[in-house]
Amino acid sequence: MTEKSPLKLLLSNDDGVHADGLATLADVAKDLGELLVVAPDRNRSGASNSLTLDRPLNPQQLPNGFWSVDGTPTDCVHLAVGGLFDGQPDLVLSGINHGANLGDDVLYSGTVAAATEGRFLGLPALAFSLAGNNHLATAAQVVHRLLELFLQQPEALKLPARSLLNINIPDVPAFALKGYQITRLGHRGRGEKPVEILNPAGQKRYWIAPPGAALEAGPGTDFHAIQEGYVSITPLQFDMTRHESLDQVETWLNSCN
Repeated sequence: MTEKSPLKLLLSNDDGVHADGLATLADVAKDLGELLVVAPDRNRSGASNSLTLDRPLNPQQLPNGFWSVDGTPTDCVHLAVGGLFDGQPDLVLSGINHGANLGDDVLYSGTVAAATEGRFLGLPALAFSLAGNNHLATAAQVVHRLLELFLQQPEALKLPARSLLNINIPDVPAFALKGYQITRLGHRGRGEKPVEILNPAGQKRYWIAPPGAALEAGPGTDFHAIQEGYVSITPLQFDMTRHESLDQVETWLNSCN
């Protein structure tokens, strides 16, 4: 009987290759398969699904075996799946992000983008975020449990193409977790105006302000689950077509003729 090859798990993030959350994710996953860790050389939070197309990338292997890439989270996964290693990964894991990725955050999140790129390339993918910076040990326990469940029954979670799981974990001690909820995305209100500053030469510069507060955050949303102390698991899809509006837009177009 041929021995089954070990799983290859591709890990990435947007906080950078030196982030504690990535090290924690690697520590949790190390006994579950062969790890391939490829992450940006610095914090690339908010990079979304951007690719670096104006210059070549320069991957460097660090003493701990992780690979550092001078690019975005999407670059990292694209490069790793596309030929940096022999053979294909079996699963893409992104995180553990320092800070939640809830509601509209998924449009900007490099954490979600790394998972999305893996899914676009045909691999199952999970994105993990901790809603704070204090309780990585809690996040580690949640990640370990969910990975074991996923690996025990992969066919039970065979999501459609262009679909992945966005998992947010409350920043509380493990004993304070209330459980798990399957959620939908909530929505944020409008963010603050960019913050104007002057540089030493007296020239105007701008900081992008924090995102808006939760606007739609009732029961069933990811915001509500985190607020109540539950792990939020949201299936995401990236067919952004508004199918319900196709007939309406066609009627509008025809009325203009």
